[in-house]
Amino acid sequence: MAMEPLQVTALDRSATEVYAHLFDALGDPTRLAVLQHLASGEHRVRDLVEHIGLAQSTVSKHLSFLLECRLITVRPEGRSSWYSLTDPNATAALINAAQSLLSATGTHAQLQTHLREPHLARTERTEIR
Repeated sequence: MAMEPLQVTALDRSATEVYAHLFDALGDPTRLAVLQHLASGEHRVRDLVEHIGLAQSTVSKHLSFLLECRLITVRPEGRSSWYSLTDPNATAALINAAQSLLSATGTHAQLQTHLREPHLARTERTEIR
């Protein structure tokens, strides 16, 4: 029984570039570290510098990239800027899909639980208060 070849449509170059930019954002270990910290709640640049152990300019550069991809948002408060995940549930869905793909290829690795399950991070913050 012969299979009909799939109809191949032209690639949408604009959409391809947007996806590539998103995957660039997720393809850097420092940016993944930033996302893991932000999954636990809002952070200032100086908090992230302390947690990650990199220079302020380096952390700011990575935050700018994540802002450009709209993975994070910034909320000004006085002289500080507070960064957070734009959509923790959508980010978790993407991270969980990546984990499933890695697992299917025989690679077993997990990022922090609060990035994969944002409802746990909210519960932990509520219990601390």
